[in-house]
Amino acid sequence: MRKIVAFDHMTLDGYVSSGKGMGFEWTNRAYDEELSAYAQHIQEDIDLPVYGRETYLGMSGYWSTQPTAESTPTERAHAEWVNAVDKIVVSTTLESADWNNTRLVRGNLAEEFGRLKEQPGGTIAIYASPKLVHSFLALGLIDEFRIVLHPVVIGGGTPLFPTGTDLELTLEESRSFAAGATYLRYSVA
Repeated sequence: MRKIVAFDHMTLDGYVSSGKGMGFEWTNRAYDEELSAYAQHIQEDIDLPVYGRETYLGMSGYWSTQPTAESTPTERAHAEWVNAVDKIVVSTTLESADWNNTRLVRGNLAEEFGRLKEQPGGTIAIYASPKLVHSFLALGLIDEFRIVLHPVVIGGGTPLFPTGTDLELTLEESRSFAAGATYLRYSVA
C-alpha cells in the first residue's frame, strides 16, 4: 500500500505559511546547498506530488519555466523531475490544471486518495499546501510527516497542525544542517 506524506518547511513556532506572497520567504536563511542536495533524499520515493490551489499556482508558475541556464544542478534535476512526473492539484475553484501531467481533483478526497493508496506506486506527497494538509488530517489520510524545521519565528500564519490536532508520532529519521535547519521524518503511530 502506498503512503501519503505531508512534506513541509516549518518555522520554529509551527507555521508553514506566513500568508505573505508565496508564504515561505522565511526559508531563505537556512535553505542552502547542503539542504537543497539532501532534498533529493527526502523526495527519492515520491512519485505523485499533490498540491492545493495556492501552492499549485506558485509551483507551476515557477517550475514550468525551469530549468534555465542559471539553474544549479540540484534545481535542474528537480525541474526535470517535477515537470515530467504525474501531479495532482486539489481545488474546488480552478477550472483547469494546465501544468504538464497534472490532474485536477475537485472533491471526495477520502474516496479518491483511498483509491490511489491501493494502486501500485511510490509515495504520494502533499507539498506545502497547509489547508490541504488540514483536510487530509481531518480524514485520517496522512501516514507520515517530512518536516524541514527552520530556525525562524514568524509569530503568525498558517500552522502545519490546526488547533485540536491530536496525533502520536514516531521519529523515523532526523538530520541537522550547518545553516541551522533540521529535517524530521515522523510516521503517524
